[in-house]
Amino acid sequence: MLQFSAGDIDRALTFPGLVETLRVAFKEGAVQPVRHHHTVERAQGTDSTLLLMPAWTDFKAAGAGFDGYIGVKIVTVSPDNNDIAKPAVVGIYLLLDGVTGEPRALMDGPRLTQWRTACASALAASYLAREDASKLLVIGAGAQCKFLARAHAAVRPIKEIRVWNRTAANAEALVHSLRAEGFDAAAVTDLEAELGWADIVTAGTISTTPLVKGAKVKPGCHIDLVGGFTPGMREADDEAITRARVYLDTRAGATKEAGDIVQPIAAGVLKAEAIVADLHELARGQKPARQSADEITLFKSVGAALEDLAAGIAVYEALKR
Repeated sequence: MLQFSAGDIDRALTFPGLVETLRVAFKEGAVQPVRHHHTVERAQGTDSTLLLMPAWTDFKAAGAGFDGYIGVKIVTVSPDNNDIAKPAVVGIYLLLDGVTGEPRALMDGPRLTQWRTACASALAASYLAREDASKLLVIGAGAQCKFLARAHAAVRPIKEIRVWNRTAANAEALVHSLRAEGFDAAAVTDLEAELGWADIVTAGTISTTPLVKGAKVKPGCHIDLVGGFTPGMREADDEAITRARVYLDTRAGATKEAGDIVQPIAAGVLKAEAIVADLHELARGQKPARQSADEITLFKSVGAALEDLAAGIAVYEALKR
């Protein structure tokens, strides 16, 4: 069995390449059981959570050029890790042979997640953002946000990137990193003003208070909501939902786990049948993408095991030789 580090994954993948891999994966589909959540009770401190995300398919039979595989991501969320200077979220990805079940590769889970999450957002933007979108606002400055910026720049002609974060020093650190890669990036402090500037807004936070105010977003903007992954988290307000045509990564996941969708539905602000499409339907051409230059589009993702599987296969196929 091979083992791939974060650095190995970085060498194996490209943003344009993984976007197209995900496009094929969402078009062809896979078996994705509902992710498993298990609470790990602790005698002292905050309980941890164990997450299991399995998926399997035969991409070769589907015409995507891959052999059949089974994959599962195993993640633990331990909030108290922050107190000892360790990441709260850690995990691994296990890729198995789809026929024999033999382990083929063990991969760095957080890095695989960063790549597939960002490229799923970029895949959505390839359908939903204006083709001339050049101004990107990044809300948040965590590790995922750098990947989001790079992925959006792979599918749209991004010329300027502005970063807002509650902690200004963290925004500056992300800006420094983006500039080192050649991006025209700057840290900003007036979030509401920047919402009116951006062609694309991407948010990667764990906020429970909406940061994206719909009244401030300009016509033609594409809103990409990534960070909130529980019903209690919220990155955009009700007006953002009502002004936008709403899209999801998967209907089953986002309508149950994403506060940006669950809360508006519960309040009667959004009707489930008003959600235009998910990535399966967009990739298959079953539902409409952006319809005009002035409409506002909103994409909400919570992550899908299909994305991990497709990315894991891409890494293995690139490096197994």
